[in-house]
Amino acid sequence: MRAFDFKAPDSLDEVCALLAQYGSDAKLLAGGTGLLNLMKQELVQPAVLVSLQRVPDLGTLTVDGNGIRAGAGVRHRRMETDAALQQAAPLLAAAYGHVATVRIRMSATVGGGLAHADPAMDPPAVWRVLGATMHLRSASGTRQVAADDFFEDFYTTALAPEEVLTEITAPALPAGAGWSYQKFLPRSADDYAAVSVSALLCLDGDGRVAQARVGIGSAAPIPVLAEAVAAALVGQQPTPQAIAEAAQLARDAVDPLDDLRGSAAYKRDMAVVFTRRALSEAAARARRA
Repeated sequence: MRAFDFKAPDSLDEVCALLAQYGSDAKLLAGGTGLLNLMKQELVQPAVLVSLQRVPDLGTLTVDGNGIRAGAGVRHRRMETDAALQQAAPLLAAAYGHVATVRIRMSATVGGGLAHADPAMDPPAVWRVLGATMHLRSASGTRQVAADDFFEDFYTTALAPEEVLTEITAPALPAGAGWSYQKFLPRSADDYAAVSVSALLCLDGDGRVAQARVGIGSAAPIPVLAEAVAAALVGQQPTPQAIAEAAQLARDAVDPLDDLRGSAAYKRDMAVVFTRRALSEAAARARRA
């Protein structure tokens, strides 16, 4: 690595002051599982690293009737294993349980992963499915950005250089919602997915789809919210045929790249396959609810 200054502030006010002072020359360090790799490859060369390790209040996780409130410093492992989150938002807990290895999940933070904005990561598309809001803070104040507007491109978000992501909130899941998280791994179990799909389905009293949300990861420059897929199911009985027809629309929702995990054409095919599987499992869970 190239030389850099290291700052370890004790409060968010100090963090924001340092970001205001150094601007784009500074990078925030949380778990370090993403940033340090980029620094070693000299893809990122900050003059100053600002550690968040000593900042209080970033590690709070609250799950209640109002929804989910996750501090940016909450570790992936806690998101995976928290009993209240598993009960209220099992889709989110499942996605965090699929991230890399336990060792990585013990270090990586919720806010760090989202700010890193790697579209191949498991959780970002799930936060879009949940309709989450990102809470940002700077020396000049606070603002909120919907998850749908937060991700802008590969490794690029709506965060300004002087801002820090402090927490993520999402509304409570509707009662009886069926869910599924599917991850296609053509290589090792701790690798990035070739494609991942998260689905939420709510059925009405007649067994028809009242609400649907489908997210697809690893298949575009940003996590995809497959709105056409969801819209095709609303008002219908989630039969195998209806699900298969809706899943076909995933092919046009994604924009994958050729890489070691498969060609773009192959990933489009897998987006259809795993969208169908996710919707089928979510529908089965919704019927049992």
